Amino acid sequence: MKPMTDATATVGELRERVLAFARARDWEQFHSPKNLSMALAAEAGELMEHFLWTESQASAATLADPKKREKIEDELADVVIYALEFANIGGLDLAKAIEAKLVKNAAKYPVEKARGRSDKYTEL
Repeated sequence: MKPMTDATATVGELRERVLAFARARDWEQFHSPKNLSMALAAEAGELMEHFLWTESQASAATLADPKKREKIEDELADVVIYALEFANIGGLDLAKAIEAKLVKNAAKYPVEKARGRSDKYTEL
């Protein structure tokens, strides 16, 4: 198996690897949309745990700490793996869904109103 990086891997290749991993272990039987959505939320919580009680500006230092960074990378990978498996099980085209969502968000958050602001679109 060749090493992958963001610069070399496609979403499709990542999905194939995640699917092969689950199938080799016969885990698809457990991967219902409900279970995968819950696993995704749980892993997102584990990712957040690394930054709990940290000031926003100090969170960058947490991420830069080599000891903590590997654990954070592991949690982020778990989040993405579950998201990819959710797309696999649901037959969702992830790239298409992201593109459609970006179009919707562009309409909700036009650059001229949203640039440099964190307000919700209803408050712009």
